Amino acid sequence: MKDLLAYMARQLVDSPDEVKVDEFEEDDGTLVFELSVADDDYGKVIGRGGRTANALRLVVKAAATKEDRRVLVDIID
Repeated sequence: MKDLLAYMARQLVDSPDEVKVDEFEEDDGTLVFELSVADDDYGKVIGRGGRTANALRLVVKAAATKEDRRVLVDIID
């Protein structure tokens, strides 16, 4: 799932080398992915009205259902 999120983000941005995904697990077993990109690329990852960010979250959550995991995707400034 981490690789999937990183791949999708790299396809959206102008600086794919600066895409970074950090992963950690909360106490309740929820996986949290923190996505960070170059300063100029935040608008591309978030999209108009947050639509692109919501689509990224939806795809990652769909992949997580195969493993019966709960996943959160945070876009970090």
